[in-house]
Amino acid sequence: MTLALTMGMTIGVRRTVWMMMGELVGVGIVVVASALGVATVMLEYPAVFAVFKYVGGAYLAWLGIQMWRSRGRMAFNAEIDASRPATPFALASQGFVTAIANPKGWAFMVALLPPFISLDHAIAPQLSVLVAIILVTELICMTLYATGGRSLRHFLEKSGNVRILNRIAGTLMIAVGIWLASS
Repeated sequence: MTLALTMGMTIGVRRTVWMMMGELVGVGIVVVASALGVATVMLEYPAVFAVFKYVGGAYLAWLGIQMWRSRGRMAFNAEIDASRPATPFALASQGFVTAIANPKGWAFMVALLPPFISLDHAIAPQLSVLVAIILVTELICMTLYATGGRSLRHFLEKSGNVRILNRIAGTLMIAVGIWLASS
């Protein structure tokens, strides 16, 4: 989301769409791999899955606490290298690598997906619906961030405003962590 926001501010929404497409492919791969791994653990090692669920809930709560403790600063790189604009492939690659190489994304998906997978039903249809929901949500959020980037720039440059947003998001992460651990 930060990448979409920053790119929306610096290169515009149209060019940011290329990054978003790469990001969506990467997120789709992360979701499928995470869900299949979680389903395998659920079937083969139910006790390990229970521990994994608690660790995942604790991790999400920890992320929420980190968001609460953040200083509320966001770095903006307003300089654009106009002499060498990035190609669509380079932008898509940047989005893809960002999604695939983000350990927090992997951990978040592994921690979030278990309550939404039922071993009583076929995995493929469940996974298809999960992937579709996650990718549509991701696309909407990235589009909102990229579109709002230019107008939000002045708002987010003030550290107090970023702190408020971080605390709201942190509270939601803590709530999801508690829900996951207690489900």
